[in-house]
Amino acid sequence: MARIDALHEISPLEGGGNSRLAFTDHDKAGRDLVVAWMRDLGLEVTIDGIGNVVGVQPGFDVSPVMMGSHIDTVATGGRFDGNLGVLSGLEVIEAVIESGEQLTRPLAVGFFSNEEGARFAPDMMGSLVYVGGMGVEEALDTIGIDGKRVGDELEQIGYLGGAPVPGTSPHAFVELHVEQGPVLEEEGVTIGAVESVQGISWTEIVIEGQSNHAGTTPIRLRHDPAYVAAEIAVFVRNLALRFGGDQVATVGRIDLHPNLVNVVPATATLTVDLRNTDEGFLAQAEAELRARLVELANTEGVAISANVLARFEPVVFDPRIVDLVERAAKRNGHSVKRMPSGAGHDAQMFARVCPTAMVFVPSVEGVSHNPAEFTSVDDLAAGAQVLLDTVLSLAGGYPSQEAHASEPPHE
Repeated sequence: MARIDALHEISPLEGGGNSRLAFTDHDKAGRDLVVAWMRDLGLEVTIDGIGNVVGVQPGFDVSPVMMGSHIDTVATGGRFDGNLGVLSGLEVIEAVIESGEQLTRPLAVGFFSNEEGARFAPDMMGSLVYVGGMGVEEALDTIGIDGKRVGDELEQIGYLGGAPVPGTSPHAFVELHVEQGPVLEEEGVTIGAVESVQGISWTEIVIEGQSNHAGTTPIRLRHDPAYVAAEIAVFVRNLALRFGGDQVATVGRIDLHPNLVNVVPATATLTVDLRNTDEGFLAQAEAELRARLVELANTEGVAISANVLARFEPVVFDPRIVDLVERAAKRNGHSVKRMPSGAGHDAQMFARVCPTAMVFVPSVEGVSHNPAEFTSVDDLAAGAQVLLDTVLSLAGGYPSQEAHASEPPHE
């Protein structure tokens, strides 16, 4: 909690949250603090070509069991999102060092650049580059919503590192995170054993119409981008209701130009976020959105273009590590639920290269990406203990009853 509170003091928001966008001066200050804590624990720290930072226990010649997450936030973020997974990893390593527990594999903790994607798309950029899913040069050339370039911003804050990417695959990866949803609290469950992550589709849509006088232009003669943007927002909401199940849809940003009270806009730019645990349904939702865009362009006499900002298929985590999480929760007397993740996480990228799973703890009222985000100290501690037990099972430490758990299958 001392580390969580100290990191919170960098770029705090009224109400308890943080605004620490990727590759800003606030991000640098957070990075500097966490790196100092890594070095205080005697970890060997590396920084790679997209600014990912990994600290690993020295003295081993085998791949580590890695923990971690991110420390960047959205503009109105909470103090636990991402940070918990990194700082609990430090806590686990510190506890192992203090206990003298002998492991057959080292433990590592990392924080990965631009997980949120709030300033630069796509989200989970750092972990995507780490596992080879995106070229480092493409990532460095990405232009953000403020017109800045990733590579220039990384260099400015001193985190354009020299370690190669893709990085070395860990033996396994386990990420502790707040749920960011209401399910665990609603059901009175302490630990989520995360089995999968929803597929994610982000699209930026630009609508070009005809700017005109709001008072003198008859409705029947308008080519109104704002109206079309509203139709798209209603369409994707109704699509999610019609699909049901795990389908969600969000219009998160709408920009109008010239954005004046008495002017029909010339252009509208909006984003659509579609997610589903089923790849087939997600692809169907994307196809229906594309068809609706064509229909609206024809009926309203506007030009519509769509640019994919991010597209990740659903991910299924390693069942053996999910079992370890579930057993660790039960052994510590905690209720546990197997569940999917609705949000994207760095763990879904690591699932491409090594056995991976996640541990969730409850979010009060399901609030996240909001300064009011909160998880009780008891639940944070429960999650950290489950994380510790899980990674020690993977790294050859206690509990001894986990026979052969240190060797998860590599597909």
